[in-house]
This record gives sequence, structure tokens and C-alpha cells, in this order.
Amino acid sequence: MQPLAILFGASLTVAVSMSLGALLLGRDSFDPGLRFITGAALLSLSVFCLCAAGVAYTWTFAPAGAAALLGARRRLRDSPAIAFRNPRLFLPIFLLYFVLYFLNSMAPEFSFDGSRYHLGLAGRYLREHGFHPIADNLYASLSQAIEMLFLYAYAFGKHSAAAMVHFAFLLALAWMMFSYARRAGLPLAGACGALLVFASPLVGVDGISAYTDVATAAIAFALFYLLQIWDAERSPRLLAAIGLVAGFAYAAKYTAWIAVPYALAFVFWKSRRWRDTSVVALFAAVMMVPWMAKNWMFVQNPLAPFFNQWFPNPYVTVSFEKEYRHSLGWYGLSDHWQIPLQVTTFGSLSGLLGPVFLLAPVALLSLRRREGRQLLLAAALFATAFFGNVSARFLIPALPFVALAMMLGGTGIPACVVRDRLAIAIVLVHALISWPSVVRRYSHPDAWRLTKIPWREALRIKPEDGFLYSNLPLYGATRMVEQIAAAGSTVFTFTPIPEAYTSRHIQVAYQSAANIASRAVLFTGFVPDYSPTWQLRFKFPRQPLRAIRVVQTNSGNDSWSIHELQILDAGRPLPHDSAWSLTARPYPWGIENIADNRLITFWTCGDTLHPGQFVQVNLARDQVADSVLIQTAPNQFGIRLDLEGREALPEKGGAWKRLAPEPQIADVPPPPDLRRAAAEELKRRGIDYLLMFDGEFGADDLQQHAALWGVLQVGEYRGARLYQLP
Repeated sequence: MQPLAILFGASLTVAVSMSLGALLLGRDSFDPGLRFITGAALLSLSVFCLCAAGVAYTWTFAPAGAAALLGARRRLRDSPAIAFRNPRLFLPIFLLYFVLYFLNSMAPEFSFDGSRYHLGLAGRYLREHGFHPIADNLYASLSQAIEMLFLYAYAFGKHSAAAMVHFAFLLALAWMMFSYARRAGLPLAGACGALLVFASPLVGVDGISAYTDVATAAIAFALFYLLQIWDAERSPRLLAAIGLVAGFAYAAKYTAWIAVPYALAFVFWKSRRWRDTSVVALFAAVMMVPWMAKNWMFVQNPLAPFFNQWFPNPYVTVSFEKEYRHSLGWYGLSDHWQIPLQVTTFGSLSGLLGPVFLLAPVALLSLRRREGRQLLLAAALFATAFFGNVSARFLIPALPFVALAMMLGGTGIPACVVRDRLAIAIVLVHALISWPSVVRRYSHPDAWRLTKIPWREALRIKPEDGFLYSNLPLYGATRMVEQIAAAGSTVFTFTPIPEAYTSRHIQVAYQSAANIASRAVLFTGFVPDYSPTWQLRFKFPRQPLRAIRVVQTNSGNDSWSIHELQILDAGRPLPHDSAWSLTARPYPWGIENIADNRLITFWTCGDTLHPGQFVQVNLARDQVADSVLIQTAPNQFGIRLDLEGREALPEKGGAWKRLAPEPQIADVPPPPDLRRAAAEELKRRGIDYLLMFDGEFGADDLQQHAALWGVLQVGEYRGARLYQLP
């Protein structure tokens, strides 16, 4: 029954998308690829609305789909038959790869991101019947239009049904490439270009997984194709479709935001009419604004998890964003000149496109043709995202345009050579060296790629659970968590696990500011550099004050933090008054931790060091003081602090003045029972369990000093240990 459920979930999603696309496009386009993409945009938006309303149930998805199918039955019946020419040349290659991809997409989903957050979030939305604020997972703030389609399929056929929906985008992409080129009078170039993309090792493994890159490429090409059709026919209905698809690109993946200005500029350039451009903008906004509004409501940043300097919030810090962006731009590379061979042949940057794409400069020869110029413009635009993330996956949206331009690049060579020999030879060689058993002979062992045709796994002759235990890293640890951790509990881990296979709430250490703070709390328990053993004392002449301000004056890559701050008079701390107010810049959240008399808690500035960062304490009335004591961790050697004070309120002429240029620094012993305090603080932060893996930093200390931590090991699976907090 499971294979039937998988096929039903995927087929229903595709059929409903096709129906909605037929209703939208009417007789302006009968192309099945364009109908699928435009309809998928509408279905995705519909699922978003159901999630926003809190009614995301299987029983609400089914009637909506049935209504779309019934409403479009006449349009689908009127569609003309599609004529294929010369199938003997191309269909054998296509069918061979189709079988490989179809069975892999139907097999249990075990891709890295797919099993962690793409389907992890889809499953959560279905369990919770819609959207709820998710502040501890930055991936929940990304636009998720494709995940809405995954959710629709998942409701009926679970994980593999979602992956098969992504495979449908791959089929649509290959068809649209051929259809566009055939419409332009270049059917052979279109067929060859489509097969170059279809047989690409990375496109194949991405397209059969619950990822979004191939879907984004299909959406980008659908937009390009619609623009070409509109330019020839100028149908007003197509403007609405163009706008929806452009906005769908942004909603599918942030990196495809360029689709919107591209569509607007193209329409305005061709029509010189603001009305046409406004229609495109309006329908693009229909797809984009809901995701921005969701982020604004939940995490105070419409572009979350990026641009946090523009939209400061307590969920993602600027310092993390800088570090994250830097890591995406390098992936451990020592030199960017390594990229061409890595993304085409070796595959250590998340897979390989295929060695044939080393010939991509040939595409420049297509500039002689109008079609070539259009293709290369689109390729350049959709390749811009790669410079922000050098994973090979981020080249997939540009790949269809490059492949077609490559096939057009030989127009200066006699047609009989290009069309009948050279193009066919390139495709045959590419198809041969892209087959899984051949790819492993020249790619790096860590390259993301397919390995076989898993027909037993697809048909569930081989049990899904056994396959996942063998092929999905950390699946066993995930099932341990599901079986042992209490329902509704929160599990904190340094290492992401396949959240799609557990209903427990997983907090990953790096995925939010709060999670990073929890990690630091854990480190505070046993790492000397994180322990609050630094005392910084500012001394100044005894005087009445209304406010004090500690100002950071240096620049650097450190991050400033404070565990406790006390204002003293004659060595005695001033008693805290409920009327006191605390503030900080640039990160005011958590500032109350510096005055809670608990050394395990702390405030952090949320950014790397810049002059002008400060912590300020506003006193309720004039209070006499002669020193300020700060207790903090020594892992911030780059900080340079000044102390300023103000004697009166600003409206009474009170101005800031320097009280002390720098503090006296002393080392003190760590507080006793710091491990136990850290465990209790994690519990107070809503964490119920710690999931640690042997070899991780801190795993040995937790195992050897469990009594000092006050934790109880309640589960273990091959080096994964689950600890219950006190």
C-alpha cells in the first residue's frame, strides 16, 4: 500500500497543479510544462493560505484539489496532442535516465537537507495544522513555496511523495527546454540542451530529492519561456502568469529574487507601458508578500534570516550572519580557481554538473543569434546567486540557459556537422559519463550523486526503515530520540539530525541566536574561556550619577559579552531598583541578564566589535557611586572599554562624561557547581534533553561528569547519547 500512497500523493499534487495552470493560462498556452509551473504557483499559494488559517489538514487539501480537477476538466480535454519527432534518437537516453530518477525519487528520502529541514518543516506544519512562530530555526524563515507543494504531497504519501513532486519539476524543465527551442525552430538544439541538463549528475540527484534547486531552475525557465511567448503574442492573460511565476521564483528560493526585476524590466522594455509592468508587479507581489509578512510577524524581519543589520531582531545576530555568509562563499576552499573543476568534475562542492560543462564558454558563440543573447542574459542573471554560495547546486538555475546556448554556439559551423554529429556526440558522451557507475570513477568520494537503480527500495520490497538505517546518517539516533524523548519535548544538539523522521522539537546549536546562547551556556559549564572568571573594575571619584554607560571602542572579530554588571559605592553594590532600566546597542535583547545575580547567564552584543557599542544603566534617581564591576568570560581579548556617566537627566542639561578610560582586569576562580548551574539554565530555557555524539566537543566531559552536570543518560545508539536534564 505504501507505494500506492506515494504515487497518489505525488500524482495528485501534479494533477492539481496542471489543472490550476490550465485555468490560469486558458488557450494562451497548452504547454504542459508551463501549465504545471503556473499551476504549482497557485497551489503553493493556496496551501500557504490554509497554513496561515491554521486548517492544514489532509481533509482540507483533498477537496481543494478535487475542485481544481473538476474545474479544469474541459480545459484539459481541449488540450492538443503533443507531437514527438524522431523518438529513436533521443527517447532511449531519456527513458534510461527517467527510470533511474523515477525509482530513486520513489525510494525512501534520505537527502541531507531534505530529511533535515525541507521535509522536517513540512511534517511540522502538518502536525500543527499550519504556521506557528518558529524562532529557533533560521531555515523556517526562508521562503518555502516549494515546501508548500511538498506539504500537499506529504499529507497523502509522506516523504517520498514530496521528493517525487520535485522530480516532476525536473521533467517539466526538460520538456520546456525542448518546447522553447522547437518553437524557435531549433528542435535538435533543444533536445540536446534538455538532455545535457537532464543527465547531469547533480541535476539528477537534486531533482529526485526533497530539495528546491531544480524546481527553482524550472520556474526560472518557465518565466523566460513565458516572456518569449508574451513578446510574440502580447496576450494580457500572460502578464498575470508572468507576474505569478516571477514571484514564485522568489518564494521558492531567495536566491532567485532576480526573476522579479528581470520580468519587470523585460515587459517594460518591450511594451513601454506602465500598465503592463504594473500587472506583472501586482501578481509577483501576490506570491512574495505573504512570505515577507509571515517573517515580519514571526521574526520581525521580512527578509529573514538575512539582512539583520537592516531589520534588527533577537532571533539571528549580525555576527552570525557575517560568519554564515563567509562560510557559504568558501566551503573550505583555499582558492576560488578550484571551483570550475569542482563543480563540473570532482563534486566536492555538493555534487558535479558533468565534465561536459567545462565547454560552457562555447555558449558565447550563440551571441550571434537573438535567442542566444536572450539565453545568455538569463544565464548571467540567474547565476549571480552563485557568488554568495559556491555550492554547485546554486548553478542549477542558470544551467538550462547555458546548455541551450552551448547547443546554439556552433551556428558558425555547417549545420550538418553541428546538428547531426557534434551535438549528438556531446550528448552521448555526457550521458555515458554521467551514469552513476561511471561518475564514481572520476568524481571525489564525497561527491553527492546517485549510485544505483533502487527498485526494491522504491517498491518497499526492502523495508524503508532498514534502508534508512543503512543509508541515512544519524537516522538511528533520530529514531532513538523519537522512542525515548517524551512527546512534546525539546532536544538540543550540536549536530543536525533528520528532523523529518521525528516529531520531537529539535534545537540545533547554530540555527538561532537563542540556540547559540544555549550552546554558550553549555560551554560555560566546563570551558575555561567561557567561564566568568574575568573581573573588570572601573574606579572613579565618588559622585552622584543618574546613568552609567560602558562603551566599547575597538574594532575586531571578537564578540563582546557581559555576565554581570554591578554599580558600587564604597565596595558595596547598589541595590537594584525596579525602576532601573537597561539598554544596549546594537543588541538590546537579553540585556536583563547582566543584572539577574546569576553568573551563568549573560548578554552578548550580537555583532563583531565596532566602536560605539554600549551597555547603559539608567538609574531611577541620583545615586552615589565610585566604581563599576563587570564579570565576564575571557574569550574576548579584543574588547576596549570606557566608562561614561551622567549626573542629571538630558532635559536638565545632563551630558555624558568619561568616568574611567579603562578597567583594571583581574582573574578570579570559576564559581562552584558551574556545570550544574549550566544544566539548570538550559532546562529553564525550555530544553529537556541533550543529544551528544562521541567525538563532539564537550561530549567526553558530559559523559565523564554526568553527576556534576546533574544529567541522566537515557539512551545511546552507536555513539549518540541522549541525556535528560534535571
